[in-house]
Amino acid sequence: MLPAAALVDELTLEILERRRAASGPRRRGWLIRRALLAADLVGLTAAFSIAEQWFGGGISSHGHLGAPAEYVLFVFCLPAWVIAAKLYGLYDKDEERADHSTADDFAGVFYLITVISWFLYAVSRFTPEEPQYRKLLVFWACAIATVPVARLLGRGYCRRRIEYLQNTAIVGAGEVGQALARKLLRHPKYGINLVGFVDDMPRSPSEDLQHIALLGGLADLADLVRLLDIERVMFAFSNDGHTAFLDSIRELSEMNVQVDIVPRFFDVIGAKVDVHTVEGFPVVGLPPTQLSRSSHFVKRMLDVFGAGLGILFLSPLFVLIAIAIKVNSRGPVFFRQVRAGCDDGLFRIWKFRTMVVDADEQKDMLRHLSIHALPGGDPRMFKIQGDPRATWTGRFLRRTSIDELPQLFNVLAGQMSLVGPRPLILEEDRYVEDWGRRRLDVKPGMTGLWQVLGRSDIPFQEMVRLDYLYVTNWSVLGDIRLLLETIPAVLRRGL
Repeated sequence: MLPAAALVDELTLEILERRRAASGPRRRGWLIRRALLAADLVGLTAAFSIAEQWFGGGISSHGHLGAPAEYVLFVFCLPAWVIAAKLYGLYDKDEERADHSTADDFAGVFYLITVISWFLYAVSRFTPEEPQYRKLLVFWACAIATVPVARLLGRGYCRRRIEYLQNTAIVGAGEVGQALARKLLRHPKYGINLVGFVDDMPRSPSEDLQHIALLGGLADLADLVRLLDIERVMFAFSNDGHTAFLDSIRELSEMNVQVDIVPRFFDVIGAKVDVHTVEGFPVVGLPPTQLSRSSHFVKRMLDVFGAGLGILFLSPLFVLIAIAIKVNSRGPVFFRQVRAGCDDGLFRIWKFRTMVVDADEQKDMLRHLSIHALPGGDPRMFKIQGDPRATWTGRFLRRTSIDELPQLFNVLAGQMSLVGPRPLILEEDRYVEDWGRRRLDVKPGMTGLWQVLGRSDIPFQEMVRLDYLYVTNWSVLGDIRLLLETIPAVLRRGL
């Protein structure tokens, strides 16, 4: 076996040196659990303090249970929150799942805050006076906001620490393993430090993965884990036999290593799969891929409610943006373009104009500047870094995605959805064939998997696959999760 310095990059060596110099636990879970625990306590305390300051007095209408007693009751409830959150998995998922985020926690946090609010209400019923419902309601509403925000900040702190990084090896250096490596490298927020591939018969790496080391074969995996302090191993197919794979996975489990396995039919398996057993034999069940009428109705109600509120609260911003566009360049405030809609229909999308008036006429002349015209690019897509057609105001609007906000009118009109597949121009839509046409079983969205996971960094065919998985695995909670993840994704692009 080669020494570690000959196998890995400088970042991995730095992680190894710091961990060997440190004392005590060193895994990501140790760091993130404490940060999330502190975040929960801060968020709950902030919500409780806001409710106290807002109403003052005690929890009963005449203050029989005074503020000091309320604080004592609240402090006694905090351990119950910690235990319930632990049982609900709100402190453990970050170590298990590389892409776990605060949006994934939201349903569990919402549920627990509701439970603890009802618990406080139930306790208050034993006081001589009626409980103050409005104070509990304010605490509930504030906690729903403060706890997720505190968790978001806590995760942000952890992700800047070197202890958060997980040394990771991918078993399988074929097409699937290399595609997985690209996804991990594209998202440093996952905290994955890709040490290298493990494969007895590797495929030649593509140009963008030349810097990733080939560490050895499957028989070397256990020694590599010890030598390089690897905390996560991802199995992404290889030519090794079934028995060798099982032996390696069982050995890794005894070494306290997180094991991830890419399933064989990953192209059709989404978040809604159901794993059940038949006589002890695990079977993956795929849900029906057609959305029911009730699902369409619920999705539409969410769109109408969200778009209506968005237009109401953002209308002053729309006026300011319109003024800035008119001052910066001649031409209309809005840009309208034909896009492919649901069930192969057509509609005109609304956007704030970010380019000069004759931008479409210049497109053919500038096609050679597209990043997709370079070797390895996708000729089906068109994007120019630092597009010369963009106005000064337009560059800011595009970077922050504010130019997309007028699509709320498309949502309200029923042409688009808040969440859905990317609305393609007709030039791109003609390349979507066969099973990919299922992406238009639902309305195109202002945001979606493509927008959250990387936008133009994602190849065209991968975008189509993501849209297919979105449609075939749709759920209300999934839409809410994507809406919540859109906000930090936009902020990262804008900063």
